[in-house]
Amino acid sequence: MHADTVSQERKRIVIIGGVACGMKAACRLRRRDPLADITVIEKGAFLSYGACGFPFYICGMVPDYKNLMDTPIGAVRDEAFFKNVKGVTALTRTAATRIDRHAKTVEVVHLETGKKENLSYDKLVLATGAVPFVPPLEGRDLRGVFSLWTMTEARAVKEFLSNTMVSQAAIVGGGLIGLEMAEALSKLGIQVSVIEKLEHIVPALLDKEYALLLTRYLESKGINIYTSDAVRKFSGSDTKMLTSLITEREEIPAQLALLSIGVRPDVTLAREAGLEIGQTGALKVTPNLQTSDPDIYAGGDCVENVHRLTRKAVYAPMGSTANKHGRVIADCIAGDDETFPGVLGTAIFKVFDYSVGRTGLSEQEAVKLGHEVMCAIVPAPDKPHFYEGARPIIIKLIAEKATGKLLGAQMVGPGDVAKRLEIAVTSLSHGGTVEELSKLDLAYAPPFAPAMDNIVTAANVLRNKLYGKSRGCSPLEVKEKLDHGDDFIFLDVRSPQEYEQMRIDHPAVKLMPLGKVRSEGQSLPMNKEIIVSCKSSLRAYEAQLMLQAQGFTNVRFMDGGILAWPFELKTGS
Repeated sequence: MHADTVSQERKRIVIIGGVACGMKAACRLRRRDPLADITVIEKGAFLSYGACGFPFYICGMVPDYKNLMDTPIGAVRDEAFFKNVKGVTALTRTAATRIDRHAKTVEVVHLETGKKENLSYDKLVLATGAVPFVPPLEGRDLRGVFSLWTMTEARAVKEFLSNTMVSQAAIVGGGLIGLEMAEALSKLGIQVSVIEKLEHIVPALLDKEYALLLTRYLESKGINIYTSDAVRKFSGSDTKMLTSLITEREEIPAQLALLSIGVRPDVTLAREAGLEIGQTGALKVTPNLQTSDPDIYAGGDCVENVHRLTRKAVYAPMGSTANKHGRVIADCIAGDDETFPGVLGTAIFKVFDYSVGRTGLSEQEAVKLGHEVMCAIVPAPDKPHFYEGARPIIIKLIAEKATGKLLGAQMVGPGDVAKRLEIAVTSLSHGGTVEELSKLDLAYAPPFAPAMDNIVTAANVLRNKLYGKSRGCSPLEVKEKLDHGDDFIFLDVRSPQEYEQMRIDHPAVKLMPLGKVRSEGQSLPMNKEIIVSCKSSLRAYEAQLMLQAQGFTNVRFMDGGILAWPFELKTGS
């Protein structure tokens, strides 16, 4: 239900946190309630900035930090803007230090003067965000070692690069922001190394084969990737300047290091006030985003969300989610019964010419949750091959084997990933199946998409596998078989010219162009397993059907073909 009239009672609203969720809540609430007394407390010096734009500011794509605080018409969102345009009092450089739930007051300290005061509230909003995880490593205080979470830190990195000769930089942590910063620093002519403690980069988002595809691409752009390695300390000069990072395996020279290991919800104030903390370590909230105190709401990076597929609590900090939270909170305070349905873990980022996206569950997550899954990896151009500017995308779909219900999607490549990712998000949001996905009435014209869109093609490939019409195996499975020396035939059905240009170099590989499979297939041993490969797996699937028609019973194709092979390839003759 929605409130039809605005209450004439002058509510006192205090919001702690003035970036995404907090300022969205303040501005939405002002539109809903013109009489409310709204005060925002922000311990930093800046309000309502786009933190996701930091890498683009640091590399110079965004010329001024104030651009990250601008409205679309160029007005800077500072204290004066919120006071004059929104009617909201925003107190920067002010820290909330204590919540008295019984008296319904918040104790604040004005950091520049040290003055304390108590602010009364009818409703309180906690939008305290998150804090970066900074391990207590030796040398952490050296000049040149930074975190990158606030506008102040972003400006400090920018200033350091302007005033210091930096030829080598290291990113500690191979997550989303870390990889975006790797590109940003590389564009400044700096040699970049990324150190990730876990087995592969972007471990929270991507399955292994997709992370390896991305690793191979980044290395082709000159980025050094170190995985399964951890930083032990930072080394510096006599002048306390960073000179290198010491890892478990080696020493990496660097004059700049960015700590991008992850974040933790900032719940200190909430915990001290006795509010319930969830199993993820973030604040527990209701679907209305109320805390365990019905007069205190919370949103953004300090709260846990519900995953829309698993219905389990997850910690998934994201600026887009924080903004949605702010709107829900404001509407609830204004009297509506508004709810937030949860998240799918959707994320997208760009590094150099590659876009990388995921939504729903990864294969690894789905299996861990007990699902028996079927996957398809399908490369294809994002437009018809004859249309100028067509670029490839490699799509991975994950589905529940018994029902065909879509569980997740991952995508990588220089093509239009965002469009296909949003289609997958919509399907997942409504509990869609792979069959339903394959029949969506998507927009078609050569400038925008092939007649059978990439995601439709991927869904059809997965349907074939679900219905037993084809049998596939992942590149990881093939690599494991090659490394173990399994006795099988790895049949490449591309042309000799394609084979000479690029190929998997292994004795198990046998070249037999697709046009010869019908006439020469019988020359292959019937008693051996055959795994067929081509450029994208389309010809490999056709070869599988040909061989099965000739009586072969142990034939599969490799998902994604050469385009999805994340390991070393031999090029040239």
